[in-house]
Amino acid sequence: MKTLHHHHHHFIFIFMSIFSIPSTADHFSQALLSLKSEFTSPSNILTDWIIPSQTPFPTIHACSWTAVQCNQNSTKITGLNLSFKNLHGVLSGNQFVQLFDLIDLNLSHNSFSGELPIGIFNLTSLKALDISRNNFSGVFPIGISNLQKLEVLDAFSNSFTGSLPPDVCKNASVKVLNFAGSYFSGPIPGKYGLCESLEFLHLAGNLLTGNLPVEFGQLKRVTHMEIGYNSYQGGIPWQFGNMSELQYLDIAGANLSGLIPKELGNLTKLDTLFLFKNYLSGPIPYEFGNILTLSSLDLSDNTLSGAIPESFSSLKDLKLLSLMYNELKGSVPDGIAKLPNLESLLIWDNFFSGTLPQELGKHSNKLRWVDVSTNDFVGVIPPDICSGGELSRLMLFSNYFLGGLSAISNCSSLIRIRLEDNLFSGDISLDFKILNDVSYVDLSVNRLTGGIPSDILHASKLEHFSVSNNPNLGGMLPEKTWSLPVLRNFSASSCNISGKFPEFSFCKSLSVIELYGNYLLGRIPESISLCENLEMLNLAQNNLSGEIPVKFGSLMKLKFLNFSYNDLSGSIPLENTFKSMDSSSFLGNPKLCGSPLARPCHHGNVITKGMELGIRRNHKVAWVLVLCAVVVVLSGFLYGIVYYRRKNVNRHWKMVSFGGLPELTAADVLNSFNTIEPVETLYSSNPACKAVLLTGVTIVVRKIEWGTKSSNLLLDFITRIGNLRHKILIRLLGFCYNENLGYLLFEYLPNGNLDEKIGIKRDWASKPKLMIIIAKGLCFLHHDCHPAIPHGNLKASNIVFDENMEPRLAEFGFKTISAMETGEYKGLMEHDLKDDVFHFGEVVLEILTNGKRKGGGLSVHKTPKDALLKEIYDDNEVAASSKSVQEEIKLVLEVVLRCTTIKQSDRPSMEDVLKILSRLDPEKK
Repeated sequence: MKTLHHHHHHFIFIFMSIFSIPSTADHFSQALLSLKSEFTSPSNILTDWIIPSQTPFPTIHACSWTAVQCNQNSTKITGLNLSFKNLHGVLSGNQFVQLFDLIDLNLSHNSFSGELPIGIFNLTSLKALDISRNNFSGVFPIGISNLQKLEVLDAFSNSFTGSLPPDVCKNASVKVLNFAGSYFSGPIPGKYGLCESLEFLHLAGNLLTGNLPVEFGQLKRVTHMEIGYNSYQGGIPWQFGNMSELQYLDIAGANLSGLIPKELGNLTKLDTLFLFKNYLSGPIPYEFGNILTLSSLDLSDNTLSGAIPESFSSLKDLKLLSLMYNELKGSVPDGIAKLPNLESLLIWDNFFSGTLPQELGKHSNKLRWVDVSTNDFVGVIPPDICSGGELSRLMLFSNYFLGGLSAISNCSSLIRIRLEDNLFSGDISLDFKILNDVSYVDLSVNRLTGGIPSDILHASKLEHFSVSNNPNLGGMLPEKTWSLPVLRNFSASSCNISGKFPEFSFCKSLSVIELYGNYLLGRIPESISLCENLEMLNLAQNNLSGEIPVKFGSLMKLKFLNFSYNDLSGSIPLENTFKSMDSSSFLGNPKLCGSPLARPCHHGNVITKGMELGIRRNHKVAWVLVLCAVVVVLSGFLYGIVYYRRKNVNRHWKMVSFGGLPELTAADVLNSFNTIEPVETLYSSNPACKAVLLTGVTIVVRKIEWGTKSSNLLLDFITRIGNLRHKILIRLLGFCYNENLGYLLFEYLPNGNLDEKIGIKRDWASKPKLMIIIAKGLCFLHHDCHPAIPHGNLKASNIVFDENMEPRLAEFGFKTISAMETGEYKGLMEHDLKDDVFHFGEVVLEILTNGKRKGGGLSVHKTPKDALLKEIYDDNEVAASSKSVQEEIKLVLEVVLRCTTIKQSDRPSMEDVLKILSRLDPEKK
């Protein structure tokens, strides 16, 4: 009995002890609290992760916490979802050994950093691991094969480096594998072709190289594969045609070359095929017509040749057909027009010819986007192109289309209409009363007549309207043109428009007005000062008279102004707006005076006496001029006959002056080339010559040639370059050209370039100023020009010095001109601007190191930052005590490293760069 009593008390003690044990017995909750202690997070996150002092055992208290899931009786933690919690920190992974029952772990959409903790691989029950959209870095650790039950591994958008983990496919259960958006390098392991259960594979946006694995042909269950935006070698293995369940294949932007294998035509369940932005060549496989499920096909931006296969007429589910930026030719099969689900036909910038299928739009009720621009199409716009009522974008520019616009006159769904650079004729028969959503209309460079329709005032969403270079358009500017509520750009230059300039009322959105080369008369209305966002106004070569309104001075955003060759009088207003303009903006107005013209204004008696003296002198001068003129005319006539007979050189030449040149003919310019000198220091990458015009002005001459197909595009671009006005850009003064040959006439700056002077010792204070000026020039090209103009060849030798030794950018846009010359121009690409940013970083690095690290944009990342800083401090003789200069150098070096980062999408815009560098500007301190 005593023994029994003793045991009874012992049992009660143990029982009470168990129920009075504090939370230390709840190892699972303790493990989570330990994990939380490693987070750097807002104070209002996971506030309920607390263990009270009294907790009944064996309850897991964490089962009631936010983000924690348990089994039904709360004895196991099965899920932990910490996604979108704004969590930071480096995880040790020590706690995961306690959480062995976890089936689902989600750490996505946070900011965890450091290496992925190897302790995660202790979670042997795990079926789903989502660590996407964090900043985990370093090599992805070996050990994932321990998770034998794992079905989903999502590591999208981190900063992992090194090779892809080779042991993933030892887990036969893996269905979803996502390693996209990091910095993985090297080849894709062939073992990934052994993932027998794999259904989803995403490896895009890394630094992967090597050949695509032929083993992928063994993936019999995969339905979705995205492996583009890497830099592979070679082409697409024909074995890819064996992935019989594949529905989505994306290998875009992957440096692929060679032919597209016809075996891809065996993928009869494929819905989407994206192979754009590669170097694929040869014909489009006829076998693609077998993929009857195909909905989206994008083969754009390659070097494919041949015609569109007739078999495409069988693709009844096709919605997107994108073949732009290739070398395709022939006509578009009539069957394309009969595809019932077609929404987007994008075949621009090829060599297609013939007429568009005349039933285009008739059978495709969902047709929304047609872009066939920059080809060799002829004929009229298909009459039923708008019959589906969905067409919103119609791009036909740079072809040989003709006839009228009646096919689209009632197309109320249109938002963007680009028909420029064709042979369209007749009236502008667009019914703006029903074009309720149209925002962009470009009809320039055609043969349209009948004036600008007066009902344009009903186009309440119109932002851009251009009819320039329709020489017989005629008519007058509609009275309420400037009242359109969101109009930003209005261009109607060289259109034979007459009448008075309409008054302005509501014009706050107007940014660009181009009306040069017309017959506008009367005064420039003062009410234009209401257009507070106006940036560009070109009224050159009209018959405008009267004085320039002083109220123009209130237009603070005005960057380009051209009133040249009118009949304006009086003095140019003294406001800063006018002071910043070049004198070429006011040339050809004999009655106009004042700065920046070299014709001072006189007042009172002085001007009267001057006029009297002038009249007496003018009688004498007039006779001299008449005699000289007779001699010049006769000599010129005789010389012209001899010159014409000898060489016939000047026939069909035209001369365009962009201001800053005297009124010269093409013959004058060509005659100036008799004595030319090569220029080696300027435009060092492209040969140029120095010439002296008949007036004594020294210029730099660049010769260019082009094919017929590129001419209109090229001339438009050169006109854009010529009309640019910025003090940091070297000026294109004029352009002398015939059908396929031209001479660009640039201002000549004799003071050398940065490459020659980079080694000259200069104090630190002058360097930030130099960097900022260069950045401002690039920023103007990228952000103030619409569309942006990439420099294309920024380097020290293309930064030249003017008479005040101020830097100016040369050769901007010439890469684009060269591409247009050869017919290789493919439009503005985002990487063009990012390449400029990279080269800006290289130039700044050269300035920092006095030219020692020339072209060092890639190698700079291989040098430790401390060593770099020491090198730059030594190059600039910065003492250890000069903390402020050291801080400035650190800031500039950070700009260099950001600009030259390998991943283009991580490079800043020039706008951002300028903001950072502006902190160094002594004028802003």
